[in-house]
Parts: sequence; structure tokens; C-alpha cells
Amino acid sequence: MFDYYTISKQLGYYVYLLIDPTDNKPFYVGKGHGNRVFDHIMCAIENPEEKSEKLDKIREIGPENVKHVVLTHGLKTEDEAFRIEAIVIDLLRFLGCQLETTLTNKQGGVHSHQISLMTTDEIIRLYNAKPLNHISTDCVVININGLYERGMDSDRIYQATKEAWKIGKMRTSTIKYVLSEYHGLIIEVFKVEEWYPVERTYGVKCKKAGEKYTAFGFNGHVAEDSIRDLYINKSIANKKKKGRANPISYADSINKLHNK
Repeated sequence: MFDYYTISKQLGYYVYLLIDPTDNKPFYVGKGHGNRVFDHIMCAIENPEEKSEKLDKIREIGPENVKHVVLTHGLKTEDEAFRIEAIVIDLLRFLGCQLETTLTNKQGGVHSHQISLMTTDEIIRLYNAKPLNHISTDCVVININGLYERGMDSDRIYQATKEAWKIGKMRTSTIKYVLSEYHGLIIEVFKVEEWYPVERTYGVKCKKAGEKYTAFGFNGHVAEDSIRDLYINKSIANKKKKGRANPISYADSINKLHNK
């Protein structure tokens, strides 16, 4: 009989996987120390009323059947474990693994867009981005932080950008180009062929929860090089207020900030 308490103390911080033995694929990536790697199993057994995708998956597999793999251990700090966890999550998603659990660090964690998996194009954008001080009034910037995934090509960026946004109908009559933004960087530029209405419902956290409103999407394609080259891989990070929730940035607001 081994002394797991003694072993766990020697592990330090570590990063682990929970694996479904039926297909040998991971469904959860975690970091922790001590007995953390087994806490999910105990929670699924001892709290049958508690629901989450992760716990439901464990119960479906059978708690006794879940495989546990420690990817690395002996880490000195939680921050080290966090960075490795973020890299593993991004790598699995990049390779096409569909993690079954909705993780609190679903996108890799805070600031993981700077420390985790990147394509060479993304590295170039991050470290070679020149500031974008002016955009034409026939352009709009749309932030897709919540929709972007590592290694997206132009077609997938287009699908993430095309709908649906709360833009005034009058605005759509003048906007000819859409600049896709990810963490302050312009990652693609699209020429709009047409705008179309999309009916949406206000979310539960909004004062108008349940009410309908009209948003807009667009059909289009990657902009011609003469326009695309003006904006692609440029940074507007210094043109946005911290904590800004609105994904839409218009030319007048960006140009105004530059002129101050």
C-alpha cells in the first residue's frame, strides 16, 4: 500500500488530463497540487446532484474507469502550471480535439493569447505589428476575441466575423469594409457585398432581457490587396479603452483618439 499523501507532497504543482478510456481521448485538462487530480472523481461520486459537463462525463464513463495522466509535475509555482495548462488546452484544440467540458479557462486562460500556441503568422502579428492610427470612414472594426481559435485561416475568420452585430441600419449603408480584430490586432480585412438583418434576443443579464432587436451580418470576401495591406497585422491596442465590452469600433472613434 502506497502513501499517496507523501507522494502528492513530492509532486509539487502539476498538469493533468482526464481521459475517456472508450476512445482514449482527453475530456479535461487541469492544473493543481496535492490530491487535485482525483477531486473531480470524488465530487462526481459524493455530489450526485451537482451538474456540469465534466461531472456528467465522468458519471457516463464510470468514475472507476476514468484514466488519469499527469503530464508534468515538480513545478515550483501555480503560474508555471497555469502556463503549461494553457499550452496543452490550445494544442488539443489546434489538433482538433473537442474537449467535452466547458472550462473556466476555455480560451487558454488570462493572457494566454501571448504565451500559448501560435502559428508563425500570429507570432509576426504580435511582435511586428505597427500601430494603426487612421482608418477610412467606410470601415468598421469588429472584435472576435470570443470566437477566434488558434490557426484560423481567412475563411474561418470570415465565418467568425460575418454575424451578427448590433450596428445601426444607417451605418450599414456607409460601411464597405470590415476589419477583424483579435486582442488589438487586425487579423483580416473583408469587403462587404451586402448587409442583412438578423433577429436577436437580449440576454438574461440585460435590462431588456427577452426583448427582440435587429442586428446585422454581412456577405463578402477578403478585401483587395490595395485595401487589405493598409490594415492587416496593424495594432489598435492603444486605441481602445481597457474593459471595453462593445465589440464594434467605428472609424471616427479610432481616428479621434489618435488626434488627441
